[in-house]
Amino acid sequence: MGLLFVELLPRHGDGGGPASAVLKCRRCRVDAASADAILSRDFRGRFGRAYLFDHVVNISLGPNEDRYLMTGLHTVKDIYCSCCQQILGWRYEKAYEKSEKYKEGKFILEKARMWKEAR
Repeated sequence: MGLLFVELLPRHGDGGGPASAVLKCRRCRVDAASADAILSRDFRGRFGRAYLFDHVVNISLGPNEDRYLMTGLHTVKDIYCSCCQQILGWRYEKAYEKSEKYKEGKFILEKARMWKEAR
């Protein structure tokens, strides 16, 4: 196995401003997303509450899968922590309902799989 390169999220607040929290994989504590980057907190995952993001780091993607979610049929890819391979959520690849198209290319991180660390 080769070297694993981990992306660290920038520290906000280092210049005297407010510090932002970072969401990390609950199992291995590698950075996944900035809490400031949450687009919506009104999502449900397999394990309860979930958050919608434009960008997450330190993940790997599974294969495309058609899945019936609360808002209808979507093509999604599960996302896994790049360090420990814990499933963290999914990425929307395709939404079949016109009203759901805004989700395409966005990521869901499940709160139950995240650790929140204040910086």
